[in-house]
Amino acid sequence: MEFNVKTLEGKDAGKVSLSDAIFGLEPREDILARVIRWQLAKKQQGTHQAKGRADVWRTGAKMYKQKGTGRARHHSARAPQFRGGGKAHGPVARSHEHDLPKKVRALGLRLALSAKLKSDDVIIIDNLVAAEAKTKALASTFASLGLTNALFIGGAELDGNFKLAAQNIPNIDVLPIQGINVYDIVRRGKLVLSKAAVEALEERFK
Repeated sequence: MEFNVKTLEGKDAGKVSLSDAIFGLEPREDILARVIRWQLAKKQQGTHQAKGRADVWRTGAKMYKQKGTGRARHHSARAPQFRGGGKAHGPVARSHEHDLPKKVRALGLRLALSAKLKSDDVIIIDNLVAAEAKTKALASTFASLGLTNALFIGGAELDGNFKLAAQNIPNIDVLPIQGINVYDIVRRGKLVLSKAAVEALEERFK
């Protein structure tokens, strides 16, 4: 399919051909949910840990004699029901990662791109380049294009001025094509691709 290309100033810059195998799929929420869950699980640190009864430092002596007190039969004060005792079934440091087939991950990316195009939330810019690293100037450019919440995907090498100017603008993310991922595509309103990014995607999925 043919798609219009614009400049950062909003002028026409020709057309580009988009592959139906990448941008023309019927969106599937179940696949997108699986990929996003996989991404977020991989991102979790998993460093949360509570002390169990084997980890707390308290005396191991029997609290009081077994019989004759009329009270329950307790032994160690490290038991979870006592103040200062260990936590029962508390969190332990672990990895939250789980496997997801490579083909499902690749399909998820293509489905996310297709979903954005279907909802008219894709913009293709000929080149993501800023003349100077000025956040104010770039913010006004984005405002003229109606971009208040967007993900920008550039080529393999990002323009230094553009990256510096954009990083302080709220709700704007800038990534090289190597960093494109389903979670960032879905969480932002608009997806802005450079021509170099489109070419890289075509090459990746051909």
